[in-house]
Amino acid sequence: MRTPVVGRFAPTPSGRMHLGNVYAMLAAWLSARAADGRIILRIEDIDQPRVLPDADRWIMDDLTWLGLTWDGEPVYQSQRLDRYADAIRMLSTLSSSTSCSPSVSSATVTADHLTFRTNAIYPCFCSRSDIRAASAPQEGDGFVVYPGTCRRLLQHNPDETRARLEHGDQHSLRLFAPNRNVQFTDRVFGSQTFNLAHDLGDTVIRRADGIVSYQLAVTVDDLDMGVTDVVRGRDLLRSTALQLYIREQLIASGWLADNNCDDSDDSDDRDLSERSDSTVASASVDEVSDNAFVEVSAATSVGVPSFAHLPLIDNAAGKRLAKRQRSLDMGVLRARGVSAHRVIGYCAWLLGLLAQPEPCAARDLIDHFSWERLAANRSDRRVPDDPFADFVGSDDAGAH
Repeated sequence: MRTPVVGRFAPTPSGRMHLGNVYAMLAAWLSARAADGRIILRIEDIDQPRVLPDADRWIMDDLTWLGLTWDGEPVYQSQRLDRYADAIRMLSTLSSSTSCSPSVSSATVTADHLTFRTNAIYPCFCSRSDIRAASAPQEGDGFVVYPGTCRRLLQHNPDETRARLEHGDQHSLRLFAPNRNVQFTDRVFGSQTFNLAHDLGDTVIRRADGIVSYQLAVTVDDLDMGVTDVVRGRDLLRSTALQLYIREQLIASGWLADNNCDDSDDSDDRDLSERSDSTVASASVDEVSDNAFVEVSAATSVGVPSFAHLPLIDNAAGKRLAKRQRSLDMGVLRARGVSAHRVIGYCAWLLGLLAQPEPCAARDLIDHFSWERLAANRSDRRVPDDPFADFVGSDDAGAH
């Protein structure tokens, strides 16, 4: 029997939603609803310095106005900090044979109730300027791969690492990235392969200010909430490989066996391998030497979500839409009298679901939803400064 689809909205309450956010939300909503699935609303407010008061309520009000409904109560990341701390503790207990190849020697230091290893989680004392000075950005997107400075410090001089921890030196926590490939198939961009060591590097999972990283939090949340359907921007394609690796390591640490958060319904206690249908095949993880590459699919014996990464939405100048640019945010558009149907129709056109940006209701798109048109045109979209200039105040089926 096919397992029900579970999608999610995952907005950051750092301001009012803009047209690009609605475009992604509509795609996520249609992907789940077209499969008779559920949508979870998760407010990603873990980075409290970025959170604006009442932004969560603005988001929920706009989603309701647009007809993009969700199921159940909203989940706030800020109320799940203990879960993320548990995840860090469990990742720190992984044996070296689980987390990397035997060719990488491991030094160990224990502090703050965590065991730090060079081939698992370790403290990083580097500042951003230190990392920029020691690293070269990846060609094309400017992504900086951490050069492993503090991993080598722990490996060759664990006493200095221990002394700096005891002294209280500010540090982040990084997760070791082994030399292996992670492969997955995206419904828009097709087959993807990223090497953890070369394309991502050792990644921060807890910042120096104590805030847990986005990469860890969303992985834990998607596991706990049984998410099977992830829709988001193409700028997160690379992050998907990292999140799949974190997911794999959490499962290896016993996360699902010991910490399944939803035991309210026996039907949800089934092995998550039932949730992967035909999207991703299982694969084994082989030990590799320093110079070898291993092909690893996006799964162990536990299923993973299907992924669809969307072309990005740029403004008229070719810059990615941002919340600080107010002209296309929902508050401004609603105040000007632009209707919900007009916004939905424009976003549906951006998704390739309509031939023209004509007003329509989200529910009217469900029966015709497909990823094929979007996959056929994967270039980023550019919108004019005022795409609704000719329609302000018009009557779009009363959807105001």
